[in-house]
Amino acid sequence: MPLKAFRGPKVWLWRWRRNPLKRRADTMEAWLVLGVWLLTVLTGVLSGLAAAGSVEHGLARERVEWRPAVAQVTKKAPGTENSGERVWAEVRWTVPDGSTHTGQARVEPGSEAGSPVTVWTDPQGRLVSRPASVSQAHLRAGLIGALVGVSAAAVPLVSGLALRGRLERRRMAVWDAEWARLGPQWGRMTG
Repeated sequence: MPLKAFRGPKVWLWRWRRNPLKRRADTMEAWLVLGVWLLTVLTGVLSGLAAAGSVEHGLARERVEWRPAVAQVTKKAPGTENSGERVWAEVRWTVPDGSTHTGQARVEPGSEAGSPVTVWTDPQGRLVSRPASVSQAHLRAGLIGALVGVSAAAVPLVSGLALRGRLERRRMAVWDAEWARLGPQWGRMTG
């Protein structure tokens, strides 16, 4: 026999319906469940949107501030030209203020000293990675926003579940006490 036969039809908003058997703890639990769900949704959505906006703003700032620069390989890069995969080599570049910098960048294998290579620099002239494109920034911001939103929403959800479990244990203790007090009387009524 299916379990549904014992449960009866599902009734929406059953926690707020009038019932002579409903106790104060049942009402408290109903409001707790509603509050936890609202807080969980609000926390998740607001923190996710804030994180996504922050990431999006940071990546947009990088696209504006980071600039390509032409650098020269300082000494012949290791490897042969036919290997295909780029290798690390020391490069030198000049920033707009006229100062010269050196650092490591990926170049074609076997590049000769003095070969030009494009690198990306921040406003201070330090090497940075290529900034994310607009579509990459949207994807990163969306993924990080979703991750932060889910993580932040877990806090009120888990707290609410713990509080609900505590209310359930308290309700069971009260029922046990009432049963201990009234249970023996049932034997006299039926006998």
